[in-house]
Amino acid sequence: MLAAATFVVSSSCNNEVKTPVAKKDFLADNLDTTVSPADDFFQYANGGWIKRNPIPGDQSGWGIGNLVNEENLTRFKEINEKADSANAAKGTADQKIGDFWKTAMDSSKAESLGLKPLQSWFDKIDQIKDINSLIQTSAELKTIGSGTLFADFVTQDAKKSDVEAYILWQGGIGLPEREYYFKNDSTTINIRNQYVSYIAKVLAMSGQESVSAMKDANDILAMETKLARSSRKLEDLRDDYKNYNKMAISDLPKMSHAVNWRSYLETAHVKNIDSVIVGQPEFFKNLDNVLKTTPIPLWKSYVKFNLINDFSNELPDSYGNAAFEFGRLFNGAKQRRPRWKRVIGQENGLMGELLGQLYVKDFINPNEKQRYEVMTENIREALKDHISKLTWMSDATKQKAYAKLAAMKKKVYYPDKWKDYSAMDIGTESYVQNVINANIWQYNFEHNKLGKPVDRDEWGMTPQTYNAEYNPSNNEITLPAAQFIVPGYKDEELDDALVYGYAAASTIGHEITHGFDDQGRKYDAQGNLSKWWTDQDSVEFTRRAQFIIKQFNEYEPVKGYHINGEATQGENIADLGGIVLGIDAFKKTDEYKKGEKVAGLTPMQRFFLGYALGWLGQTREELIRNRILTDVHAPAKWRVNGPFVDVDEFYTAFNIKPGDKMFRPDSLRVRIW
Repeated sequence: MLAAATFVVSSSCNNEVKTPVAKKDFLADNLDTTVSPADDFFQYANGGWIKRNPIPGDQSGWGIGNLVNEENLTRFKEINEKADSANAAKGTADQKIGDFWKTAMDSSKAESLGLKPLQSWFDKIDQIKDINSLIQTSAELKTIGSGTLFADFVTQDAKKSDVEAYILWQGGIGLPEREYYFKNDSTTINIRNQYVSYIAKVLAMSGQESVSAMKDANDILAMETKLARSSRKLEDLRDDYKNYNKMAISDLPKMSHAVNWRSYLETAHVKNIDSVIVGQPEFFKNLDNVLKTTPIPLWKSYVKFNLINDFSNELPDSYGNAAFEFGRLFNGAKQRRPRWKRVIGQENGLMGELLGQLYVKDFINPNEKQRYEVMTENIREALKDHISKLTWMSDATKQKAYAKLAAMKKKVYYPDKWKDYSAMDIGTESYVQNVINANIWQYNFEHNKLGKPVDRDEWGMTPQTYNAEYNPSNNEITLPAAQFIVPGYKDEELDDALVYGYAAASTIGHEITHGFDDQGRKYDAQGNLSKWWTDQDSVEFTRRAQFIIKQFNEYEPVKGYHINGEATQGENIADLGGIVLGIDAFKKTDEYKKGEKVAGLTPMQRFFLGYALGWLGQTREELIRNRILTDVHAPAKWRVNGPFVDVDEFYTAFNIKPGDKMFRPDSLRVRIW
């Protein structure tokens, strides 16, 4: 239980005294009792903690995920420093981690090197003389981690999940999302102006004359606006059928004949395939026109700016600081994070499982894994029961839903086998070069999958990640160990009410429900995009989903910025599904059946507070605006208050009545799963 006692050891003279100190109940201690749960449950549940914990200057938000990540950063610092002092043999994990850390932390070396680590790439850019050489240079740069023109990647074929496919996708823009190029409120106009200034500053710092740099910056914005105009909106990218356009490689020139596709694919190491999947053909048709009408000198400035921007954190601080200042417009942070934290963040992204092996060995208790494996099965059983009771779904669809649910694979805590990083070359030449080498390894790792069987045991996340996911092509959920951490507490100290809200509902139930949200439901038990629902059932699901779309469209977290109910519907459906499944699973526990209060709270009250704990924190307004435009998740507060008003047990647990702000008439409550 959370009220378990801990001990603080203190000494007086020569006598050692052990003084028992009661550990505070994390849920009760977070409460803001000046706010009624019937008016604003998020603030009631988390407001006490929020008042005591302002956002640090180097953060864009501060909450439960930050606490977990800060705890893990300290652990990884220990791992890195130990590896650095190990004098390990070449090729070992300790050598790679130690050399990466030592080289990245040597700020003096980075300053003295300046842009030299990128000079060979600048030379390639200078040699661009036509569209073909532009395309080839772009392909080469993608292998080292600098993407331009469009996006491309390797993933499972949505309609044949046992095959890896090569995907062409819209991209090429420097602002986070297409709407930044078209919204005309004062904030967005300022962002576009600052983007131009940032591009000009980077080009000038790299040696270009300032007037010329400013002209190129304005022209780059104009060119990117053309690309943005043919890019699909965030909500439209949720239509997996419209984003699935398979083409033979020989047919790609019909879509955009300015690109020598065979040459590009060869340079990009795309092999062992005869077709590609194009997400948005209209984007590539427009790209053809943009390629032809944009002067080559401007393309060279565009590619060079992107290269420097992509490596700004590994270059001298003047580049990193400039990137940070521009980034503040989107995250609101007041100061850059300390170098050691930035380095570990970068390292985690580049060699996550290499670090993850040591993290699991040193800091994760494998005995905890069973609790969450059992909990996952309890949630699976709850959804099976819910499906059986649905009055709006036909038996034909139900039988296939049962099959999909039964086939859903769970990956809990950490992988049974780890990625092999032996081919990753990490040394002491420069921080930039180590990042380039790590990017090359990752690029090759992904592209070498083409033509080979899909490895369904591979993890898409590391065990130290505070997050979770559902992969529709594998029909699987991944639940990393770090996602279940409550900072400052051991797992055995957490009561079931808290954990069923914090883990079973907000994470496990959420991810399982993703298999049956507006997108996930389109994939069958084997992970293939196929129409396994009856037409009538699909119509009824869509009708019910419209209720949640309309509900979230009403929310306005920042003046002038409403939540995009269409774009966020999948996450909102998963949140609601996770809560109702978590409740049913929790009702079978001894804690719920006994009905005893803990810290003055009933088991069901603790369940809802445990769920809200998963969204504990506060976020700067700049980041909220950015997420509303770019993210398929609603801001945290509305991921609590939004679904709760649709849950009957919430009304009973907190005595919500008509007239209360959290009251929603039964006729408007969303009922899907």
